[in-house]
Amino acid sequence: MRKILYFDTETTGTDPVKNGIIQLSGMIEIDGEIREEFNFRMAPMDLDIINDQALAVNGITRDQLKTYPSGPETYLKIVQLFSKYIDRYDKLDKFYPSGYNVRFDLDFLNNFFRKNKDPYFGSYCNWRAIDALSIAHFLDYMGQLRLPDYKLATVCSHYKVPIQAHDALSDIKATRDLLTAFKALLPFSPINRHE
Repeated sequence: MRKILYFDTETTGTDPVKNGIIQLSGMIEIDGEIREEFNFRMAPMDLDIINDQALAVNGITRDQLKTYPSGPETYLKIVQLFSKYIDRYDKLDKFYPSGYNVRFDLDFLNNFFRKNKDPYFGSYCNWRAIDALSIAHFLDYMGQLRLPDYKLATVCSHYKVPIQAHDALSDIKATRDLLTAFKALLPFSPINRHE
């Protein structure tokens, strides 16, 4: 059973230790079927540094942040959601994390768990990231794709995938559609893991 956690974060800066998550959105896919979508907005943790430029990119004000649920409150909702689909004590039952430049988001989510005194984010994800940006770079290397830049919006435009950039839920839906487009370019048969 393949479980994929497609997710994207919007943050208060680019440093996962110093800055925090203000939006975490995504979809849980099991064997090709979307089981659940989620969209959590949250106030940064107390010690998180807020970069006004990052807020401007996201179109969010400091006053709006004050109306969002707290980080610890949202952390509990995230754990409850992930626990519906993953047995955190089973080493083989983990999500494949997926996104666009997903390492950035993985680092933020891992640090968010740590800021909530939980060092076990890896109990939910196997760290074998499925990254649409890496695939786009590989296609560039193979001479199959030539774009002026590899921002998500640019690649989506090339493949005619609709996107409302800098909204985590829109970004991750577009990323999943982009990965579907990439799969069509890669002719292979999956390995039968039971042989």
